Amino acid sequence: MAASIADTFRQGNWFKIVLVLCCLISSANALVPGLYCQMESCYDVLGVSREATKSEIARAYRQLARKYHPDRYRDGDPGLAGETVESAHQKFLLIATAYETLKDEETRKDYNYMLDHPEEYYSHYYAYYSRRLAPKVDVRIVILVTVCAISVFQYYSWWSSYTEAINYLSTMPKYRIQATEMAKKQGLLNRPKEKGKNRRSKEEIREEEEEIIRDIIKNKIDIKGGYQKPNISDILLCKLLLFPYHLVMYVVWYCSWVYRFTLKKEEYGEEEKLYLIRKNMKMSQAQFDSLDDHLQETFLERQLWIKENYEVYKLEQEEEMKVKMAQDSRWKRYRRWMKNEGPGRLTFIDD
Repeated sequence: MAASIADTFRQGNWFKIVLVLCCLISSANALVPGLYCQMESCYDVLGVSREATKSEIARAYRQLARKYHPDRYRDGDPGLAGETVESAHQKFLLIATAYETLKDEETRKDYNYMLDHPEEYYSHYYAYYSRRLAPKVDVRIVILVTVCAISVFQYYSWWSSYTEAINYLSTMPKYRIQATEMAKKQGLLNRPKEKGKNRRSKEEIREEEEEIIRDIIKNKIDIKGGYQKPNISDILLCKLLLFPYHLVMYVVWYCSWVYRFTLKKEEYGEEEKLYLIRKNMKMSQAQFDSLDDHLQETFLERQLWIKENYEVYKLEQEEEMKVKMAQDSRWKRYRRWMKNEGPGRLTFIDD
């Protein structure tokens, strides 16, 4: 062998030898320590070729697993000559790793790419650990469960706020009197007295009357804002499901707005005027709906959909607020305290 190599150098074919050695080094480096089957080929571990099918790989794994499984190890087994418990266990782990690598199409594709492109050292590490550290659960399922949990909590909290508002209104004399009058007109509270065994106690009658008043308040009073009655279409899950529909409707509405009021120069209707006023005030629809009706009428009378009129109205409100705060006795005490003492004044305990 040495003589043939020397003859080759003498003949000037040393370049061919270098090329062969580079190929041998590249094929050796194709097996990266710490990845897959370490410095052994997963195909050689299972005793199959690179063209082996899934069934052939599974068959080879089952045969080797039965042979090297720690529970099947027996001293003196002729099939395990020269093997110890530890070596058989390590062999079984290597066989399992080889099978896990080759049974999955994507992992096998990455492994074959590593064998064919040994020079891409760092990309092999990235592909290997990105697959191993990837979450086992589908991310879509995680997102769906999270959105459902948030929607349930959101709906429950809204119901709690709505119930709290109803309970509060039930204690207000103004609304209790109105609800009681309506219940009497409907004949819900003017029931004949009960006699005999079916006669109820005063506490039971009081609880029934309280429930009737609560129902009337709940059905007749339109609560707006953050304490309004929850609507299932407002929860996060429904909003996400209906987002394509709302997006299409918004595009249609915007195109119609541009066509009607920008191109054709139509006059604004009351709905459009209120929309522009709300936008000028930078209020949400729920906040704007919670305002009193006479206040919205004032906005329309002042023509606050026009930007210049709104700026004048805003300055008037700020000046009015300053006057109220200046005349407020609590605000005067606060300013006097800030001037004479303030939060940063140093005092001794004896003072």
